Amino acid sequence: MANKELDLRKGRHCVFMLHCHLIFITKYRGKILTNDALEYIESIMKGIATGFEVEVAEFNGESDHIHLLINYPPKVCLSKLINSLKGVSSRKVRQKFPDIRYHWSNKKSGALWSPSYFAGSVGGAPLEILKQYIEQQDRPH
Repeated sequence: MANKELDLRKGRHCVFMLHCHLIFITKYRGKILTNDALEYIESIMKGIATGFEVEVAEFNGESDHIHLLINYPPKVCLSKLINSLKGVSSRKVRQKFPDIRYHWSNKKSGALWSPSYFAGSVGGAPLEILKQYIEQQDRPH
């Protein structure tokens, strides 16, 4: 499905190369994530991503946040993917690591993640090069 040289993927009616850098922080920036929790979160998120036809190219984190680099098809709505990644991982971590729950400041909802997140597009040519390429097209008169 993927062309590893250019990282191009093909859909039914398109060829694409869409990458996004995601950052999720824990609720109130609590330093609650252990290496075991991060490994578990990575496996959960890779499973969810597969269901969305998304590839997790990189995953890592610290005690209070995680980073994901994803390659996704144009049909994926990032906000829906992010909602699923955060919601499912929060629920499953709470089940597998019940002791972490007591460190969460919001015990009522038990949310693992802050409601905010970072999503940035990455990869490809720099913007200035793309602008120049588009400007130099041989437009008909």
